[in-house]
Amino acid sequence: MSCLVLGIESSCDETGVALVRTRPAGVPELLAHALHTQVAMHADYGGVVPELASRDHIRRVIPLANSVLAQAGKGLSAIDMVAFTRGPGLAGALLVGAGVACALAAALGKPVLGVHHLEGHLLSPFLSADPPEFPFIALLVSGGHTQLMRVDGVGRYALLGETIDDAAGEAFDKSAKLLGLGYPGGPALARLAEFGDDSAYKLPRPLLHSGNLDFSFAGLKTAVLTQARKFEGSPCEQQRADLAASTQAAIVEVLV
Repeated sequence: MSCLVLGIESSCDETGVALVRTRPAGVPELLAHALHTQVAMHADYGGVVPELASRDHIRRVIPLANSVLAQAGKGLSAIDMVAFTRGPGLAGALLVGAGVACALAAALGKPVLGVHHLEGHLLSPFLSADPPEFPFIALLVSGGHTQLMRVDGVGRYALLGETIDDAAGEAFDKSAKLLGLGYPGGPALARLAEFGDDSAYKLPRPLLHSGNLDFSFAGLKTAVLTQARKFEGSPCEQQRADLAASTQAAIVEVLV
């Protein structure tokens, strides 16, 4: 018997709502989804402001849910379960999604399910056109996490290695800030890197030959800072592009 799940994501600076049909056999089916990003709102501050993020989730979540249901041609009564991101994430932002999900489930007399943020990442490939088969190895790279996991089944995970300091996403964002790039820094650095020489600067590949599967990116960020300080006055655009390309190459090589 299939189950219609309304999912709510509010862990950071994006409000996401999706309607998924699960089936006893086969992969789940994504019926409709909608996303609102807060990038423009946080740009003036150079990073996510938690209180502003929470308030914006409150404004967006109900309209997005209505949009998703309309896309799928379903009414509230068709929902069998309400799911929400229970963490990790910004506390206030998570509370918005949890509060709406619990209230909606209570009003409908349906069960509610809190989903671990990283478990959502691990299992999201099953919504793709080419889903994996268990067991598989997952490289989980998000803004605040970098982990290597063995996934034997739903709820059956083994941590093989993880960052001991900064995550890869943080290395992108912090390096971008050192280069004077705008918010969000990671995408800005990646765009600039397209015009640079990734061998221009010799940057470290932390823990690459450590003998284990852990990651480290704090030292790389420090190396970018040291190199950026060597530029006399303001670096020319080509110097910034070369350093951006070299930084991206170092992060990617470590991950690969």
